[in-house]
Amino acid sequence: MSGHSKWATIKHKKGAADAKRGRLFTKLIREITVAARMGGGDINANPRLRKAVSDAKAQQMPADTIQRAIKRGTGELDGASYEEVLYEGTGPGGILLLIEVVTDNRNRTVAELRKIFEKHNGSLGSSGTAAWAFDRKGVFQVDGATDEGKLMDVAVGAGADDYENTGEVWQVVTPVELFDTVAKALEADGITVLESGLEFLPKSKKSLVGRDAEVALNLTDALDDHDDVQNVFADLDVSDEEMARISGE
Repeated sequence: MSGHSKWATIKHKKGAADAKRGRLFTKLIREITVAARMGGGDINANPRLRKAVSDAKAQQMPADTIQRAIKRGTGELDGASYEEVLYEGTGPGGILLLIEVVTDNRNRTVAELRKIFEKHNGSLGSSGTAAWAFDRKGVFQVDGATDEGKLMDVAVGAGADDYENTGEVWQVVTPVELFDTVAKALEADGITVLESGLEFLPKSKKSLVGRDAEVALNLTDALDDHDDVQNVFADLDVSDEEMARISGE
């Protein structure tokens, strides 16, 4: 099994906090714009755009906001010119991180990310620093009440590599090229997908405790809070007990 559930849980909780702070709309709009620029404005012919629009609607983004983002991407409306950049770095305890960024000013972004790393005992690295430690995969978080037999038949039948019960949700992992195929199969069979996307999954994970765990989580939080950062992936593992200690629960 993938063993990705802990980091997915950390990210899920962080995503909820981002929504409360009003940051999520900015990230969703940028993703829609970039997806439309790269693959066109037709959601039926552009799986990435279809996913971005679906995510935006799930957050109750107004339809006119979505359409403006699409039109900026296709060039029908003027707007900032965004580019995608993947940054790599190291953090406390030797953890490795990948940071997906959408920015209209690469020089500004890299300078700000470098400061974040330095403040949290980390270092922004060059290309190849961390990418070797991750696999690019499609990931679905499926309602935990879903019958395992049905999920296995539908997901694996559509080409999924793996599925895992995390205790709260089922996690389905797929090859990148079959992400849309598996998504359609799950939808067609009425299986509830709570969250999905293309992610970098660590090939192995580093378990951190104490001060290293605290600083590492603060680093991922600080990176995720940056407006230009779309996603943060780390080969970090923190036990439930350690998470409870850090959060004061």
